[in-house]
Amino acid sequence: MSSKPKPREAEPNFEGAMDRLEKIVEQMESGKLPLEDLIVRYEEGMNLVKICQERLAKAEQKIEIIARNSTGKAIVKDFEPTPEPVAPTKGVDESESTTDEIKLF
Repeated sequence: MSSKPKPREAEPNFEGAMDRLEKIVEQMESGKLPLEDLIVRYEEGMNLVKICQERLAKAEQKIEIIARNSTGKAIVKDFEPTPEPVAPTKGVDESESTTDEIKLF
């Protein structure tokens, strides 16, 4: 049997890769693995890190596409949780908005 890497479609999802990375770190930190096994686990861990980085980059791209304004220009903002809506004060017309921002939630 050959020790060829698994095909891409067999890669775990982001959460699965993170779970496996946590297990690898626990095993490596236990101090019970021989050097050869440590090297194998390290290599597996580095492959999982690469998978996670790729998945995060794709998710970032999707979020950027969603966050485009009406002119198609990407709006890149730091993530900040939206505050709870405050009751409007008298004399302020909420229907007139001067921003191009589209709110999904």
